[in-house]
Amino acid sequence: MNKKLTIGIVGVGKIARDQHLPAIAGLERFDLVACASRNAQVDGVRNYTTIEALLEAEPELDAISLCATPHVRFDQARVALAAGKHVMLEKPPGASVHEVEVLREMARAAGRTLFATWHSRYSPAVEPAREWLANRAIKNVQVRWKEDVRRWHPGQEWIWTPGGLGVFDPGINALSIVTRMMPREVVLKSATLSVPANRQTPIAAELDFNDEIGVPVHASFDWRYGPVEQWEIEVTTADGTLLLTEGGKKLSLAGKPVELGPEREYPALYERFQWLIEHGEQDVDVRPLRLVADAFLLGSHQAVEPFED
Repeated sequence: MNKKLTIGIVGVGKIARDQHLPAIAGLERFDLVACASRNAQVDGVRNYTTIEALLEAEPELDAISLCATPHVRFDQARVALAAGKHVMLEKPPGASVHEVEVLREMARAAGRTLFATWHSRYSPAVEPAREWLANRAIKNVQVRWKEDVRRWHPGQEWIWTPGGLGVFDPGINALSIVTRMMPREVVLKSATLSVPANRQTPIAAELDFNDEIGVPVHASFDWRYGPVEQWEIEVTTADGTLLLTEGGKKLSLAGKPVELGPEREYPALYERFQWLIEHGEQDVDVRPLRLVADAFLLGSHQAVEPFED
C-alpha cells in the first residue's frame, strides 16, 4: 500500500489541536481531508458539525480518528465502522469496558482496523524500561501521578460526570505504562477514592495491586497537586531501582541516566495505525480501562471538600 490514507478527525478540542493535528501534518502517509465538531473548525480541510454528516459527504475516506469525550465514542465508532472506515480511539477508548469489546467484534466482522490508543506507552522510556524489567526480580512498585486539574482540564465539566473518570483520566496513562512494562499482570486488591462533595468522580485515588506472584504495586493519583507536577514510576529490583519520570520522557536504571530518543508519542500512534491498516490487524488492549473499572467496583469512597473550577 503506497497511496496516502485519507483521514478525518471527529472532536476538535484541546487534544486534537495540541497533538493529533500536528502529528498528522508531520507524516507523509496520512492526508487529513475533513473534520467534524459541533463548535470548532480546522483551516484547510472540509468541516462538518457531526460525524454522520462527514461520513455521508466523504464516502471515499479511509479512516476516522475519534478525539471527542469517551461518553460519545461508542456511537461515533459504531457509525464509522458501519460506513467501512478504520477507526482510531483516543484514550480512554470508551466509557465502559464492554462497549470497547463490542466495537472490537464489530471491527472484526467488518474487516476493519480498530486501534484503541494509549499514547503514554509510546513515551521514549517505556520500551527500555520494559526490556530492563523482563528478567529481573521485582520487589515493589510505586506510581506517583499528580498534577493540577485546573491546568490540564480547565472548565471541562464532563470529567466530573459518570464516565468522565475524574483523576483516572490522567491516572489511566500511568496504568497503561504499568500494564505494558511489567513482566506479569497486576490485579487490584483495594482502592480509596476521594470524591469532592459536589462532584461525581474522584479527584484523588490510592490504589493497591499485586502482580501474579504477589509483588506489591501502589499507585497514588492526585489532581490537587502543583506547581511541580509528578508523573513517576519507581520499581525496586534486586539489581537496583528503575525510575521513570516526566511521564516517560526520562529514565534511570540503577542510578544511571539512560539516553533516550526524542518524544514523539502521537506521530508514533499514527504510524502504528498505518501499520495496522496495511496489515489488516487490530490493537485493542482494555487492561488499563479494566483496572480503572475495578477501582470503581472495589474502591471505598471518601467525601472531600467541594471542588470549584
